[in-house]
Amino acid sequence: MNFELKTLDLTGATLEKCDALIVLVTQTFTPGKDALGKLVGEALKTGDLETKPGKLLQLYRCPAVAAPRAVLAGAGDGSARQVRLAVQAAVGAIKSGPARRVSICFVGATAEVSGAAVRAAVLAAADASYVYTSTKPSAEGRKVTRVMLGVPDAAAVKTAFEQAVAVVVGVELTKEWGNRPANHATPTLLADAAKALGKLPKVKCEVLGPKEVAKLGMGAFIAVAKGSEEPLRFIVLKYEGAAKAQAPVVLVGKGISFDTGGISIKQASEMDEMKFDMCGAASVLGVFRALAELKPALNVVGLIASCENMPDGRAVKPGDVVTSMSGQTIEVLNTDAEGRLVLCDALTYAERFKPRAVIDIATLTGACIVALGNVRSGLFSSDEALAAALLAAGENALDPCWRLPLDDEYAEGLKTNFADVANVAGRAGGAITAAKFLQRFSGKFAWAHLDIAGTAWKGGAVKGATARPVGLLLAYLLDQAVKEAVAPVKSARSAPKKVAKSD
Repeated sequence: MNFELKTLDLTGATLEKCDALIVLVTQTFTPGKDALGKLVGEALKTGDLETKPGKLLQLYRCPAVAAPRAVLAGAGDGSARQVRLAVQAAVGAIKSGPARRVSICFVGATAEVSGAAVRAAVLAAADASYVYTSTKPSAEGRKVTRVMLGVPDAAAVKTAFEQAVAVVVGVELTKEWGNRPANHATPTLLADAAKALGKLPKVKCEVLGPKEVAKLGMGAFIAVAKGSEEPLRFIVLKYEGAAKAQAPVVLVGKGISFDTGGISIKQASEMDEMKFDMCGAASVLGVFRALAELKPALNVVGLIASCENMPDGRAVKPGDVVTSMSGQTIEVLNTDAEGRLVLCDALTYAERFKPRAVIDIATLTGACIVALGNVRSGLFSSDEALAAALLAAGENALDPCWRLPLDDEYAEGLKTNFADVANVAGRAGGAITAAKFLQRFSGKFAWAHLDIAGTAWKGGAVKGATARPVGLLLAYLLDQAVKEAVAPVKSARSAPKKVAKSD
């Protein structure tokens, strides 16, 4: 999808050569002397148009507009959140028609347009017009292929616009892999996608297979993969945007390319949606695709532990004890709690990078869906500064999360007589006890866990990957790059200062 940014007033917008013109109308709209402004004013006066976000008035062959189609869209107070709703509704209304070139006019909304509102419009336009076609040859594909944003001052929002366009590239790669059926998104194919990213500027890729993973001692990861004929893959991506001395942020993605539950098999109903169990991995791929476009002065490592969780004669059984890369033994009481088993070994592997922070992203627990629904991702963290930064990034990116507790008492249910830790506790607080399990493997760095089970995809008639939390992660990483430029954070690799001993 192509995007363009242009300085444009309302008169200029009416002359714009496009297939459809979308005019955002906020609560503060004041009609001018131009024909379109007067028309909007009359529509508001008569009640044919409301400024409530998502309310639309569609026009065809309006004499005041050069474009054959025009959509007046209520945009509320003009905030990013309400602009997103307006653009989603307006683009959704025209995407099934013949319009390919669309202009979105901000000048009818407010005299000053924020960078956040521009980002929201770009992402909303891309989201509303997205069409999955990889395994559906009969699909017509995306009809809206070009979007021009008209704003009062293009220079003032140029950076926000360019960042948003880069985020769209990452988001759409994440959707592509999240939506693919499991037989078109095997661990090997995910590794191939990562290798393709390794050809981009500043990005490197290494892929480890079963032999290398066994040599590393990743017994928990190997246990999950045993029941499948598809070989596991451990993917290491590196974005090198800063000096080697700068400690990286490490992103760890759960890459279960299909999850039957293993021997603790799931119910057949909606099991097809378990192809989305690798959306954490897909989000890491998407972030790296966007980083190659954004080129921030930051070092980032991406780790993806990918395999299938299948039930056959070799599969791990309830009650089996496996040894993780950290040396901790784990009693596998439920083979459907496999995500934490692949993640724990990836977290241990992350130690070698001496990271400034590690964030794992996983469709981990149904309990998180019960707690938060599909509005906010679950956030758990052992580090206050990291948690605050991720919460703020989520709000700024309109990709929100909510912090849940990590009290030590929640780990009581993970105790077992037969290993260092069990992989599940009881039903109560399931998202938290899963996070407590992971916390055991994150003691050597600042760590956060994002449970995206409720936000990574939608079901029903709109079934498909959402690409969350790509927006949140990129907002966090860009903010870290800015902070590093202003006041470089001490590298985790640097030697600690000596402290004089008191007498």
